[in-house]
Amino acid sequence: MTGFGRGVAEQGRTRATVDVRAVNHRFLDLKLRGAPLLPALEEAASSKVRAAIERGSLAITVHLVRVGETTTRIDSEAARAAHTQLADLAHSLGLPSPDLALVLAQPGVVVTGDDRRDETDDAAVLVALDGALAQLQSMRETEGKALARELTARIDELGTIRAAIEKLAREVPERVQKRLQERLRRLLADETTDKAADAAGWLDPQRLAQEVALLAERADVTEELVRLASHLEQARTLIAGSAPAGRRLDFLVQEIGRELNTIGSKSAATEISTAIVEAKAVLEKVREQVQNVE
Repeated sequence: MTGFGRGVAEQGRTRATVDVRAVNHRFLDLKLRGAPLLPALEEAASSKVRAAIERGSLAITVHLVRVGETTTRIDSEAARAAHTQLADLAHSLGLPSPDLALVLAQPGVVVTGDDRRDETDDAAVLVALDGALAQLQSMRETEGKALARELTARIDELGTIRAAIEKLAREVPERVQKRLQERLRRLLADETTDKAADAAGWLDPQRLAQEVALLAERADVTEELVRLASHLEQARTLIAGSAPAGRRLDFLVQEIGRELNTIGSKSAATEISTAIVEAKAVLEKVREQVQNVE
């Protein structure tokens, strides 16, 4: 899920501001930006994030300032490099050499702040990170509640379609028998064809019942409907729970799609095929929304 959080903390003479921006991602992807951190502090910050967030692409920006200090210095090497570049450009354009004010105005020449590391940096960064993560989680929880309502509605919609398919499936044997009988009647009515003689052998009730049973068995989707009901119930449980469920919902969406495909391939009724198309459209909406779930 997407979200933003900011935390600010002061420890000793250090003020740390930490911004955390999160967008959807299948896995957990961390990017640390801003003030350079020592490996130990970077690892501690990463561990905090991993403990709080299971998946998402997170950009963490750290900004450090010294409270009560306004140290300003000039980077001599950056100034010389800027002067050389400006002088070369001025010469090529036939212009006067750059003055000191223009050199000082170049990025990186005048540096504000104190780059010396302080023992309070680590504590300030970690406290600020806690604040940023708490704010981010609050925003994600609000979004999560709305997402849960949407997903629950879609799962219920799939459940309604499944119930309709189950009702249609119970009518399949009778439909198969009527269709077979009608076909036999048409063949018998055509006395000029050899097929009429073959069809006469099918008039035996026992033989007809066997063929109807065989065709109905091939079109039986009882097992698929039972598994589909189970998958939908598991999805409802995960959505209603408080634990991270994104990856498990990903798996269930795949399983639901597999059952729908099997039912569609076995379909012996146009109404069932139509219902499967509708169910797949709803499932695609579920699939899109599940990508937002942690």
